[in-house]
Amino acid sequence: MKPLEKKLWFYLFIMALLSPLGILLPEKFNAGDAWGEWGPETLEKLIGFVPKELMRLSNLWQAPLPDYSLGGENASLVFQVLSYVVSGLLGMALVGLSVYFLLRLIAKNGK
Repeated sequence: MKPLEKKLWFYLFIMALLSPLGILLPEKFNAGDAWGEWGPETLEKLIGFVPKELMRLSNLWQAPLPDYSLGGENASLVFQVLSYVVSGLLGMALVGLSVYFLLRLIAKNGK
């Protein structure tokens, strides 16, 4: 592995470890949801209505790990923090493997 690749993976790992700040800081400052991660119910509270197309498409995609959690919203804060880190590492691994196999496929077809 090249030094630049090692640095990249190191910083990505650090970012995964920092990902729980997304639940710790809003809770500490009573900030609510992260900006832009609103469901239709929250959006209706914020602006007073939900656009028709957003309501129609809101259930089109269900996340594999809803709220980045392995145990739901009722889990302890420590478990939620660990879930965020595992979710971040899992996401990085899936993206990394996808890119790796895509590049191998491109290189194979390029020869």
